[in-house]
Amino acid sequence: MSSLSKVLAPLAIVAAMGGGAYYLSLQTPPAEEVPHRPTLIPVTASVLEPQDYTVIVPTQGEVRARTESSLIPEVSGMIQDISPAFREGGFFEAGDELVKLDDRDHSAAVVIAQSAVAQAQTAVSEESARSAQALEDWKALGRQGEPDPLVLRRPQLAEAAARLQSAQAQLDKAKRDLERTSIRAPYAGRLVEKLADVGQYVSPGRDLAKIYAVDAAEIDLPLKSADLAYLDIPEHFRGEKMPVMDNGPEVTFTAPYAGRTGQWKGKLVRAAGGIDSRSRQLYVTAQVQDPYARRGGDNPPLKVGMWVTAFITGRTLKDVFVIPRVAVREGDEVLLIDKEERLRSRTVKIVWGGPDHVIVTEGLKSGELLCTVPLHYAVEGSLVKVKQLPMPKITLPGTAVPAFQTSSPAAAGSEAAGDKQGS
Repeated sequence: MSSLSKVLAPLAIVAAMGGGAYYLSLQTPPAEEVPHRPTLIPVTASVLEPQDYTVIVPTQGEVRARTESSLIPEVSGMIQDISPAFREGGFFEAGDELVKLDDRDHSAAVVIAQSAVAQAQTAVSEESARSAQALEDWKALGRQGEPDPLVLRRPQLAEAAARLQSAQAQLDKAKRDLERTSIRAPYAGRLVEKLADVGQYVSPGRDLAKIYAVDAAEIDLPLKSADLAYLDIPEHFRGEKMPVMDNGPEVTFTAPYAGRTGQWKGKLVRAAGGIDSRSRQLYVTAQVQDPYARRGGDNPPLKVGMWVTAFITGRTLKDVFVIPRVAVREGDEVLLIDKEERLRSRTVKIVWGGPDHVIVTEGLKSGELLCTVPLHYAVEGSLVKVKQLPMPKITLPGTAVPAFQTSSPAAAGSEAAGDKQGS
């Protein structure tokens, strides 16, 4: 085969195959056109309605006694007896006798002081009689004018009167010392630590026990600067009377106890004088009255040293929108659904937030339809298939915990306290 034949043969084959393909394409019927149907995104949505919302500020703190003291004797003596309440954990009322000292020496001191008072009274009576007799003698001698005080023994009478006052003071002190052999509770409280017992000799200044008051417990609670805008905490300025928070914000406390969660009510009573230099937070103090009283059911006492989660009731925001936190996209943006069922993004102003919701004051209108499912990559104008539902019910921090529950020790409280508030 010649060189020209080797070149033309392949070209002929390719030309034949191309012609066959073209012929077959002419015999194929045209493809049927199918109308394009856009994919609809299924979403749930709720109608927006403004409402009033009470801010609940979560925080935490440790329970401490309002008053703590050391029980100290004012006189010396041997401990003769102690009260049954004079034990670690014992309760006592104001005025209860906790410790009884040997009072025999002090009783003897009272008798001695009474004798000294009697002698002083006799001396005053004698000097008074001598003074009166001296005045009569002065007149009997027919002398004119006022007699000299020494003639009337007035200095001696004043000295006797002073000795009587001193003896009476000594008697009063002896009686007080005798009373002090009975060491009584200064207030209703509880004993923390016992440091003395029967048979021990004690002297003034020695600690007998550590006690604290049980009329009220206090909890110091840290607050961020943003929290203060929603709480009614009066400021105190120099030259003004110290504000008394008789009707301070209410506080709900929760804490795990024996595998369960207890709940107590209290109020804010005062604020610290300065910002904490380490945390840059302001500490406020809340009180719970009668923390060891039985509160019904199995709710435990609020014990000193417990770590509690606190929910402070703040101000009420008027005509705001409460929406699910999952409906908020990055950059404080939400998705609304227009009348054509298309997605429309909008930036809103968020002023507060809870574990599952946020509070919007600007950017929304009543009656608009809010997309309540997270669509992080949805495109503006996308068509959706809407299932309209009521606005999801929100759970305010501190309101979902019953008086004493047996589920998850402190999940609700710890999550609420750790959640970021607002934006």
